[in-house]
This record gives sequence, C-alpha cells and structure tokens, in this order.
Amino acid sequence: MQDSLSSPVRQAVVLLSGGLDSMVSAGLAREAGFAVNALTIDYNQRHRREIDAAGAIARQIGAVRHVVLPLDLRRFGGSALTDDIAVPKDGVGPDIPITYVPARNLVFLSLTLAWAEALSASDIFIGVNALDYSGYPDCRPEFIAAFENIAILATKAGAEGQRLTIHAPLQYMSKADIAREADRLGLDAGMSWSCYDPQPDGRACGLCDSCRLRKGGFAEAGLIDPTPYAA
Repeated sequence: MQDSLSSPVRQAVVLLSGGLDSMVSAGLAREAGFAVNALTIDYNQRHRREIDAAGAIARQIGAVRHVVLPLDLRRFGGSALTDDIAVPKDGVGPDIPITYVPARNLVFLSLTLAWAEALSASDIFIGVNALDYSGYPDCRPEFIAAFENIAILATKAGAEGQRLTIHAPLQYMSKADIAREADRLGLDAGMSWSCYDPQPDGRACGLCDSCRLRKGGFAEAGLIDPTPYAA
C-alpha cells in the first residue's frame, strides 16, 4: 500500500487491441511509472483472437483495470475486418487497403478520452506507428497532434486547464524496433496477435499485411517470432 506522504501514482488509459504494438505501448506506460487502465474495444471484428490476446496482455503487464467495451462496427461495414470482404494477401501496397476500418482510431481515441476524463487521468497511450504500417490515415503524427488539441477543447478537464497528453511512443519506430522493445521490456510477444485472417486451425495466415510486417520486423531484429504461421 502506498505511503500517505508519497505522490499518488499517475493514471493512464492505454488503448490495448491485443496486437504487438499496443502491447509494447502498454509496457512503456508501465515502465514510465503509470498505473495502466487498459481499454479494449470489441468492435465485432470478424475474429476474436485479438480480444483474447488483450486480456492476456493486460494480466501480464499488471493492468489495474481492463475494460472490454462492446461497439458493433459490423453494423457499418466498409472494411475487410468488419464485413464479408476477403483480406488481401498480396503484400503491402501504396494505397490504403480494404483492412482500414473507417475512422477507427478517431472513434477509439474518443472512447479512451472519455474514460480518461472519468478517471481524472491526464495521459492516454496508443500504439500507432507511422513507419512500418499499412498506410492508415489515422496512424499519422498529424492526426495524433490534432486529436490532442481536440481533447483539450472537448472536455471539462481541458476547459478547466488540465493538460491532456496523447502518448504515441511507437510513432517513429520500425517494426524491428518495436520487436526489440518488446524483448527489452521482458514482454511475451507470443501473447500478442497481429493476423487479420486467423486460420481454422488457430494459426496466423502469414500472408496478410499485418503478418508480413510482423514477420519482417522480427526477422530484421534478429529475434524469434513466436507466432504460429500457416505460411
């Protein structure tokens, strides 16, 4: 129990998808001394493997709370992750892929902000990456900076002068850097899940954009990727 004369532990809300990036983001929040409140959005994606991974990661990092919030984005569709659309398997191209979920990070960060304000927390962590990623517009540094400004304008806490910070510690890391950070932090990367199209036998497909980026990152880092791949 904390001594009454010591400073209170700072609370942070961490958006925890269950993927490698969000796991490392949560680990960095913990390393920085924050009490981690993990938020996982169950947006009715076509597979549940990532939700299970988020629960395991939350336990591993010692999250003080883990909320799994239901949000049925299948009602909107428009993405291979929420609609009956084939997941591309031909590699990362120059265009925004069909695996992009419309405005997902904008929606998710808004919910994360709402919980942060309810907790009187001034810090939010998100594992977006602008180097080794699939070109999603809501992963760009400009978006994160703009949302931080919106967070101040849109909340009672911001109106009363409380500084709200959106931490994106992986923003300029390569996937190899992220794999190395997971190793340095002592995180079990095997708990995380990246594949967009899990196979019936439980293995990752190995061919979707996310699998390709993950496999390439671990290989470049010289680390073993514990994910079981079908290809």
